[in-house]
Amino acid sequence: MSIQYSNNEAAAEADSQYLTLQLVRQQVAELLDEELSDIDDNENLIDKGLDSIRIMSLVEKWRSIGVDITFMKLVKRPTISNWWSLLSSS
Repeated sequence: MSIQYSNNEAAAEADSQYLTLQLVRQQVAELLDEELSDIDDNENLIDKGLDSIRIMSLVEKWRSIGVDITFMKLVKRPTISNWWSLLSSS
């Protein structure tokens, strides 16, 4: 049995091997159902509508590619710029 991906899913799967600031922005924007241009890197994502379930989905996604991150670290500093500092240092 083989798994078939659409072009977008295949690209996302390939991109998930390497975490970049742009990919973090894109993943957050998708979870918020927002355009990238509508989210500022220093904006509080919880105030923007990102709930705990969506944050946990990011934690699991990032852990699956080897990033050492916890839910609590993200919740304490809920901005893309803070998250990128945490993610890029681990």
